[in-house]
Amino acid sequence: MHRFFLPPEIFRHSPPSLTGLEAHHCLNTLRLPVGEHVTVFNGRGSEAKVTISCIKKDKVLLSSLTRLSFTPRPPVEITLAQAIPKARSMGWIIQKAVELGAARVAPLISERTVVQIDSREGKRKQSRWERIAIRACEQCGRNWLPHILQPSSLEEFLQSIGTKDFLLIASLQPDACRLKEVLASYLQKYGKPRHATILVGPEGDFTLGEIALAKGEGCQPVTLGPIVLRTETAAIYCLSVLSHELGLCSPYNE
Repeated sequence: MHRFFLPPEIFRHSPPSLTGLEAHHCLNTLRLPVGEHVTVFNGRGSEAKVTISCIKKDKVLLSSLTRLSFTPRPPVEITLAQAIPKARSMGWIIQKAVELGAARVAPLISERTVVQIDSREGKRKQSRWERIAIRACEQCGRNWLPHILQPSSLEEFLQSIGTKDFLLIASLQPDACRLKEVLASYLQKYGKPRHATILVGPEGDFTLGEIALAKGEGCQPVTLGPIVLRTETAAIYCLSVLSHELGLCSPYNE
């Protein structure tokens, strides 16, 4: 069954309707007819079954919400702070981050980031990445829409973190410990964190200065193994390990 995102303020309307990009996707991409049953979700855990009741030029009217259900918030919120790679790889990383349960993605402009982004371009890219996150939620069945932050420097991001439960930085430096060992040690001492953040650098890794800055803010350097991974692969590896070890791959009832 096709899924569509309705912002919380529209999800509460009865009956709701699809507009903008969601209506375009329904009408012009999927070409769904009147009478088609679809699922809508609000990005805050709720979803419902509806039926397309009327099609207009730029709007899709839906029946009243039925069979409402709620997915609890994940027990651990994972943040991926990812140095922006070149080309369009960031969109792919965000798509996979959604599938792997990340609660937020923070695009970073590091010293070795090839792509240079000003404030105006940053907002445009953020809007595009948010649309990618919505499509990924629709595809994978996730009802919690992750927060895609506006691009920022590493220093700005570290200063913005409110809760610093469990901070990691992927590193090629010799003092980095194995990710699973660091995770196992933390879980044994403190149990599951409420928040976990992993920083992944650009091609060539973070600079020594950036790593020192991150360590000064409490980030623990972790190695991802003897093979140097592409930044896209490193992001997926880290999220996969954290998602599995912190229980996001299992049913949760918090």
